[in-house]
Amino acid sequence: MHAVIVGCGRVGAELASSLGKRGFTVAVIDKDSASFVKRLHPDFSGKSLVGLGFDRVILEEAGIKDAQIFIAVTNGDNSNIVSARVAKEYYQVPNVAARIYDPRRAAIYERLGISTVAIVAWTTDQILAHVLPASESVEWTVGSGEVVVVGVQAPEHLVGKPVFDLNLPGKIQVAALTRFGESLVADAKTLVQEGDFIHLSVLRSFLPQFDATLQKPEEDL
Repeated sequence: MHAVIVGCGRVGAELASSLGKRGFTVAVIDKDSASFVKRLHPDFSGKSLVGLGFDRVILEEAGIKDAQIFIAVTNGDNSNIVSARVAKEYYQVPNVAARIYDPRRAAIYERLGISTVAIVAWTTDQILAHVLPASESVEWTVGSGEVVVVGVQAPEHLVGKPVFDLNLPGKIQVAALTRFGESLVADAKTLVQEGDFIHLSVLRSFLPQFDATLQKPEEDL
């Protein structure tokens, strides 16, 4: 598994470290070579490349053709979105996310299939929740850790159906929903829309079975 990260600030460096610990090979791109020395963990064993995140020569040197994950976390909305669109539309990277400082623009980018997280809500765990499998996307723990909150992209087979269809008594409970950069508390009448990001409370001991519960039921195949 390979990941490409554009932007080697604090968040980009943390993402590189987190993904490396999960077994990914990682390439980090930044226009300032000094950022690699300042930010990357001493144990970082991936590639570091100086350049722009939308430069195809740099992207291909970073291994984007083999990437499963692409994350743009520079300080500029425009740079992040241009980079993310190149990764999504030209190289067809399956999991693409971009940091955005202006949440009002999130709806546009979400419709392009690019997960966005507004700066006010930005943490390493939250962006990983947009690009990793559900069982690995823990956003935070509750109490002593018996319950965790995970974030998942809305399964396609649930679009148009009540979000509470994901509830499983004693194991899974819908906590909130993020749509076009704004979060809301769902109720029994809330229907899933394409691009929704759903936050669920899950019993930690149920995590090994969690991914399977998100799959389309066999009777619907």
